[in-house]
Amino acid sequence: MPDLLLELRSEEIPARMQRKAAGDLKKLVTDALVEAGLSYEGAREYWTPRRLTLDIRGLTARSADVREERKGPRTNANEKAIEGFLRGAGLSSIAEAQVQSDPKKGDFYVAIISKPGRAAEEIVAAVMPDIIKNFPWPKSMRWGKASVKPGSLRWVRPLQSIVCTFGTEHEETTVIPFEIDGIVASNVTYGHRFHAPGPIVVKRFEDYASSLEKAYVVLDAERRKDIILHDARDVAFANGLELVEDEGLLEEVSGLVEWPQVLMGSFEEDYLSIPSEIIRLTIKTNQKCFVTRPSAGETLSNRFILVANIQATDGGKEIIHGNGKVVRARLSDALHFWKRDQGDLPDLETLEASAKKFGLDLKKPLDQRMAKLDALNVTFHAKLGSQGERVARIRALAADLAKITGADAALVDRAVVLAKADLRTEAVGEFPELQGVMGRKYASLQGENASVATAIEDHYKPQGPSDRVPEDKVAITVALADKLDTLVGFWAIDEKPTGSKDPYALRRAALGVVRILLERGVRLPLLATTKDADLLAFFHDRLKVYLRDLGARHDLIDAVLTPEADDLLMVARRVEALTAFITSEDGKNLLAGTKRATQLLAAEEKKGTVVADGVSEALLKLDAEKNLFAAVKAASAEASDAIAKEDFRSAMAALSKLRAPVDRFFEDVLVNDEDAAIRANRLALLRLIREATGTVADFSKIAG
Repeated sequence: MPDLLLELRSEEIPARMQRKAAGDLKKLVTDALVEAGLSYEGAREYWTPRRLTLDIRGLTARSADVREERKGPRTNANEKAIEGFLRGAGLSSIAEAQVQSDPKKGDFYVAIISKPGRAAEEIVAAVMPDIIKNFPWPKSMRWGKASVKPGSLRWVRPLQSIVCTFGTEHEETTVIPFEIDGIVASNVTYGHRFHAPGPIVVKRFEDYASSLEKAYVVLDAERRKDIILHDARDVAFANGLELVEDEGLLEEVSGLVEWPQVLMGSFEEDYLSIPSEIIRLTIKTNQKCFVTRPSAGETLSNRFILVANIQATDGGKEIIHGNGKVVRARLSDALHFWKRDQGDLPDLETLEASAKKFGLDLKKPLDQRMAKLDALNVTFHAKLGSQGERVARIRALAADLAKITGADAALVDRAVVLAKADLRTEAVGEFPELQGVMGRKYASLQGENASVATAIEDHYKPQGPSDRVPEDKVAITVALADKLDTLVGFWAIDEKPTGSKDPYALRRAALGVVRILLERGVRLPLLATTKDADLLAFFHDRLKVYLRDLGARHDLIDAVLTPEADDLLMVARRVEALTAFITSEDGKNLLAGTKRATQLLAAEEKKGTVVADGVSEALLKLDAEKNLFAAVKAASAEASDAIAKEDFRSAMAALSKLRAPVDRFFEDVLVNDEDAAIRANRLALLRLIREATGTVADFSKIAG
């Protein structure tokens, strides 16, 4: 079966767009081919800074013939109905239609529509121009003389050539020469911009990939990443250092080069007085370079790793020199920020009112920055006031939360008033991703308590499912207050997440609260704290996601989670206990018996059958029902005591004692006795089972 090779070559594509664009190309092309009646065995996408490539194997050479019967109106239908039928079926006269009979509906017309299959080359040529013209780039551009014409081609960067070859493994391939805005698909591509700029004639994927390799282009992005990573490790090791690995930077750099060449540069050791986080971000952001550290060391070295796109004749000396000049200039700026942030602001007299409001000490640099943040009235959100007003809200909420977490109230208060201060530092102004990190460093420099400094960094955490959760009680308290204030505020102004849109990262904030409560064992009544039932339901949704990710069954979560449950830690512990119980033999059997009891009771209640208000021992005639009544009373009392002590496993164990009495009851007892009083009494006994098990979970929601 033939294979299809497609390459779209352009000027350099932004690295952040390449992987998704290649995936989009694969999906758009394969979907279009399948929709046109073709099938294929496999497809793989590739990308470099200058090309998107698609290799489709085992494509059918022709789509199948299609025969369709289209039912029309009855033979005695009016003229307009028949005309519409002919138009829709593509028939020129009713004589081309067939007549079929239906015993009930009579005779009616049928059109037999035959569509011959099409060659794969014809289909590819037909679908590709639209795919290219409507390609979903986040940003695109027009270029050249054609750009003045309406509807001219837009691409992420000027599109230069298209390769489209088709054929089997052992035969000559053909070119499918579709055209778009003057660019005609061919079998000619080009290698590395500098090392091999000449044309390369290709046939199929194997010689295409090998020809590009000879022309200094590594086509496979994962292989480019592997080359960069291993060469960078080796260069660092050869210099007695180790690479500080960065997956995001590695992905980006692999999208900047077609022929990766790893080199090492250096800067003056004096710059190592700057915090490592600033050095790393400066070098990463401005020069896309990796940093290194001494083997088994925590601080950085003064050597950095850069990745060039050319194999320089001088061994890379000029490239290293040029990158080093830029790195030194940027580190000089960073050193300036670092020193400025530790000095006094020039307008301290204008900050006294703000300092008094928050109990700040204007002799301390970080306190000055917080006072400045408040005095400038920096907006947090148009409907939620300034950053200063937000800090005041968090301060009040944190004071209440400290009573629950057991954190030192004075340290919590100090941490809150300094938590946002680094937003006014020059380091964070240059690198916003360092907020919190720089606050902790500046707090330590001015002699703050270690818990306060830690809380300033950690109150933003966790920022995702893989991020760590704060451990210190002060940090836990401030982190909860910060996230709860965000959620309560945006709920109050009706700015809730909708569908995939969550511009204020409220799902992340709620998941952060859930993780802190569960992973740090915090008992927090969320409804009393937030005073919003709708927000509580949002927390429930995040809790379900979190527990399911940990492996909990959704039906067990639903069996435990009631709409008013606002102690998420207790919900999680109930789910854990229920999971252990329901997988045991006693649990499985009790579940079956309980579900039978509740279903029978629900059916009778729905019919309006009388259920006694309580169980009358005098009406219990059989040993099985007497034994069940005694067992339910004992298990209920034991389970209630265990629940009061929040010992859910013991509560489950108490209920497991009902297994045998319930089984025997259904074996020996007919619930729907002819005597109405006995029937009502036995139904009341079933209700006791439902109530007893309902103290730990709604068994009716459990599958099985």
